[in-house]
Amino acid sequence: MTRTEEFEELRPLLFAIAYRILGSVSEAEDAVQDTWLRWDASSTVPRSAKAYLSTTVTRISMDVLRSARVRRETYVGPWLPEPLLTDSYEDPARSAELAESLSTAALLLLERLSPLERAVFVLREVFAFGFPEIADAVGRSEAACRQLAVRARRHMDEGRPRFEADRKECDALAGRFFDALKEGDVDSLRKLLAADVELVGDGGGKGPQLARTVVGDDHVARLLASLVTTLARVDGVVEARELNGQPGAILRDRDNKVLNTWTLDIVDGRIRTIRSVTNPDKLGHLGPVADAWAINREARRTTN
Repeated sequence: MTRTEEFEELRPLLFAIAYRILGSVSEAEDAVQDTWLRWDASSTVPRSAKAYLSTTVTRISMDVLRSARVRRETYVGPWLPEPLLTDSYEDPARSAELAESLSTAALLLLERLSPLERAVFVLREVFAFGFPEIADAVGRSEAACRQLAVRARRHMDEGRPRFEADRKECDALAGRFFDALKEGDVDSLRKLLAADVELVGDGGGKGPQLARTVVGDDHVARLLASLVTTLARVDGVVEARELNGQPGAILRDRDNKVLNTWTLDIVDGRIRTIRSVTNPDKLGHLGPVADAWAINREARRTTN
């Protein structure tokens, strides 16, 4: 197998690691590309290509995350991870861990960790790397990595919901949710939402976004019904899709361009959080991005 073939075989794993560390598709892709450039330029022949490349992409991702955290301090409004349609890395033995770690809620929990804790948690808990490999990747002793893993796991467990919904139940509930949206049925929507449901928007100052997080089943149900009705007036559509391994949707304009995405967090038989990404910088990997501001202006004209 050539060096290029080895890299391409491992590319899905490298992206999967980088995305979970960074929460950004574009930054993860750049980290993988930088890993390739270092691999291609190196004359070293490692005993394990997987270990070498995983170490390289982890170190690059940690460096990127440190600088990204500084930028996020001045981010306009709530920051959400970039939505991901599919994760090409598969490991049947780790399917549950891979799916859970991909969710928007899990990625936001990972934001609570330091870059070092996050890398150790991802490599250990998600991909089951051994501590010798992790120690080499993050430049710490095995004992230190074990302590970091314990601390990171504790922080993650503290933020997880006590009752997680079955996947089939989630899909069924999401189906009812989108049916109710299509009908503009506020009462049916309200019944599917937790009493303290939150609608969180990420426009980053570059796309239309909520003035603040909307809280409460009645407020959220009425706002969603209004948004979808307005979208329909300008021939837009809500396309139910799986995003980050959980129920969600891509909202599109009449030309099939992406307006924004929704992901649904479902806990204890109700939708607990709806997260909307309208920042165009976070949507380009999903396809051509619509001019959401122009769509908003057109929608307002149709209601006057």
